Order: sequence, then structure tokens, then C-alpha cells
Amino acid sequence: MAVVPVGRGPVGSRHHPVRQNRRVPVHLITEPGDERIADYRALTDVELRTRWEPPHGLFIAEGELVLRRALRAGYPARSFLVDAKRVDQLADLDTGDAPVYAATPDVLREATGFHVHRGVLASFRRKPLPTAAEVLATAGRVVILEDVNNHTNLGAIFRAVAGLGVDAVLLSPTCADPLYRRSVRVSMGEVFAVPYAKLEPWPTALADVRAAGFTVLAMTPAPDAVPIQRLDPAQRSRAALLLGAEGAGLTGAAMAASDARVVIPMRRGVDSLNVAAATAVACWELGRDDPL
Repeated sequence: MAVVPVGRGPVGSRHHPVRQNRRVPVHLITEPGDERIADYRALTDVELRTRWEPPHGLFIAEGELVLRRALRAGYPARSFLVDAKRVDQLADLDTGDAPVYAATPDVLREATGFHVHRGVLASFRRKPLPTAAEVLATAGRVVILEDVNNHTNLGAIFRAVAGLGVDAVLLSPTCADPLYRRSVRVSMGEVFAVPYAKLEPWPTALADVRAAGFTVLAMTPAPDAVPIQRLDPAQRSRAALLLGAEGAGLTGAAMAASDARVVIPMRRGVDSLNVAAATAVACWELGRDDPL
């Protein structure tokens, strides 16, 4: 095992070949199959990662901004894996007991399955999810997702929710994992800032949302749906926006369990928006009169 010594000269000098976090040695990885970086193996294989990450209680953060947000949100780090030329980006972090591994871009690519152009990865331990009841108890508005299994859309939805004043996200059991690497990256780490929970059993648990004082608003392009800008103040104040998967939309059972069907009026013959875009528009509309 190669360990880069802590140095005190300028980066690249013979006294300090690699600047690093002074609390934790940097372990050089020269083989992509090294078991110490097993957490990062085949990151582009969605099926494999889905089978590996949740059962092992971990997730992967990509990029310095995202991993810093994960640390601030209180997620414990298991390890860090960085391009050897970028170790100095972590020099100010308290990495705790988590080892910092460094490798060349070629080794990173072979281990992870893609070119790690951001140069920084980290493996984190998951935290226990709250229950839906706990999330609803402290929320004013929520977004509820049914069967949204595209990680890019899911990450974009979390970013919109965080930025547009919605308090939480509830997920049907068939939704994608918000902590999958692509979701985390697209959300820019906002998945760490937005409380979320599974809503089960589906869709009967929508009755629990209603019992908590929310109005369940099913988003649909149906021509007889209520234009979202015409909702009354009571419907807006405690809204639970319900959205379905890209293309398929909401199931009939979910639609039947809602209080009202709501549409974003469209122009020029376009029937609907991407689910992430629709979420952003609807969240902005419901909160447009909120105090800033």
C-alpha cells in the first residue's frame, strides 16, 4: 500500500509531491480492481449499482460541490476517491476516519466505468429515512411522485423543489433512488436538503396525505383539468402535487385518489412538459405569492 507523505512545501515540490488533507494520508491506487475501492466499481451499471448500494447502506457523490453538501448534511463518509492531481481540493476537509484514495485518470476510468471528469468521488453511508407521517408533520407543500424511475428527472425535480419553496418529496415504492449518483449530481446535492420518504401502501396511502390536511392535486394534460393558475387559495396553501412518470403519466388509481385534476395550460399544440419541467412550473405557480 502506497501512502503519500504529508508535506509542507509547495504543491509539486520534492517536499510536497501532492498536497493533501493533513489529517488523513492519501493512499495511492494503482490497480482498478483494488478491493479498497470496491464501492466505486462499475458506476455506470444501473442494475448492479441498484443491487449494491441500498443493501450496503451507501451512495456515491460525484464532484467536489456535491460531496461537500453531503458532508454538511451530516452524511458520514466511507471513503474518497480522487484524481491524484486534485487531492488538494480536499485539503481543508475534515474527512474523519474515511480514507482518501488517489489514482490516475486511467485507473479511475477502468474502476468506475466512465471518465471521472470532475476528478472527485466519495462514498457515503445512508441515513435512515423518515416516515411519510414524519415528513408531512413539518411540511407546508409537498411533491408526490408515482413511478418516476428516470434518475435525471428525479434529480432535476429535487433541485426544483429545493429552489422553489416546496418542503418535501414523497415517493411511490416504484420510484428511482434519489441517492443514485446521477440523481445526486443532477440535483447538485439538493437531495440532501429536501426531506423525502416512501409513501406506502400505494396508492391508498394518498388518503393519509389528505388526512394530514393536504389537497392532493393530480397533474395531468387532460382537457377538463383545472388550469393551475385558477386554483383557489385553500387548494394552494396546503398543496400536494402529484405527478407521474414521463410519458405514462399518473395511473388511474392514483388519479382517482386525488382531490382535483390540474393542468399547466400549453400553447402551439404541445400537450405537456417533461415531468421535471412540469414540477418546476407547478411549484413556482403555487408559491408565486409567498413572501420572499
